[in-house]
Parts: sequence; structure tokens; C-alpha cells
Amino acid sequence: MTQTTELVIARHGEAACNVAGIVGGELGCTGLTDLGRNQAEQLAARLASEHANRPYAAFYATPRLRVTQTAEIITRALHLPATIDPDLRGPDHGDADGQPWAEVKTTFQGPPQHSPDRQYASGSETWNEYLDRATTALRKILARHDGERILIAAHGETVEAAHSLLLGLPRNACLRLGFVTHHASIARWHRPTNRFGRTIWQLASHNDTRHLQPHHG
Repeated sequence: MTQTTELVIARHGEAACNVAGIVGGELGCTGLTDLGRNQAEQLAARLASEHANRPYAAFYATPRLRVTQTAEIITRALHLPATIDPDLRGPDHGDADGQPWAEVKTTFQGPPQHSPDRQYASGSETWNEYLDRATTALRKILARHDGERILIAAHGETVEAAHSLLLGLPRNACLRLGFVTHHASIARWHRPTNRFGRTIWQLASHNDTRHLQPHHG
């Protein structure tokens, strides 16, 4: 099989809003923790090793602070600047931004995915509105870099959007399944063409954290 396109999505390192359980939109995200920066450094080292063997043609990132800080660390390791794509941003949280997730979920009776066509806060996107936006952005990137190796620094929700798109999941699949995505993990998709000329997307790995060393202290 001849490999054509490869899509690698790296989740950001641990952020202060993750530790505090705060909804991390533009207001709630205050950036990476010390552990998160360490995770991003280890992630960047692995990506740099891969980049040396087969360079990434493009690097994208979302505009949230925890992602741009992760992307800056990756850029220094790969010497490849990130293009910030606003449409790849995490969900728009509306009035939930900066609030405790526990309170938001209690009021909503679950996470956004549990009622995907309903706003979980005033001014928020619904989960399906987020998926529509994110998958549209991903389609554009994949079309722009057909046959190339693409790296995206993003959110767990971005990984979920990519899986929904490339697995061809039906609308509201989130009501019965989800994806565990740890900080600084890698999700990897290949699109090879076989000798019969058939081209398909293949999920090569999900939630890959082999590059992370145990944290002590």
C-alpha cells in the first residue's frame, strides 16, 4: 500500500482549567500547568523525531491559550510555525465559560454530548453545532493538504470531531459512544491507496501517550 495523507492530532498538555474543573473558553483558560508544559515538551520531542524522518507539510493549532502554548513548544522543536485556525477552536461555551464544570453539568443534567441539540448555557453552541463547525474546518484542511502529512495541536473535542468525520459516524452517535483522550496524547489517521486503487481512511492510533514519562512530585 502507498500512503498518501496522514493526519496527526495532538491534544494540549494539562491546563490550569483542567485541574480546577473550570470551563476553559477564552475567559476560563489561563494556560498550561508546569506538568502540562512538561507533557508538551515530551510530546514535541516525539513529533520532532518523526518530523526529521518524514516532515510534516503543515501545522495547525486552535486559538485557545492552552493550545497555543502547546503549539509554541512544538514549533520550537520542529522549527515549523503553526497556523491558527479559529474554526478549529473548542466549543463556544457562552455564559458557562469560566464556571465550574460540575455546576454546568448539574444544571444541564450531563455533559453537552448528552443533549447534543440543546444549548448547555446561554450563548453556548450545542454539541452538534460544534461538531458541524469543527468537521467543516477539518474537511478544508484535509482537502488543502491532500497527499501530505498534517499536524494539528488541538483539544480532545477536536479528536472527537475528526473521529466522527472519518469514521462516518451518524449524527447523535455521541449519545451512545465517546472517546477518552488524555493530555498531550496523539491520534493518528492514515489514508493509503492499495494496489487496486482503493483509498480509505485508517485509524492507526488513538490516545497514544507512549512518549510521556510518569510524573513524580
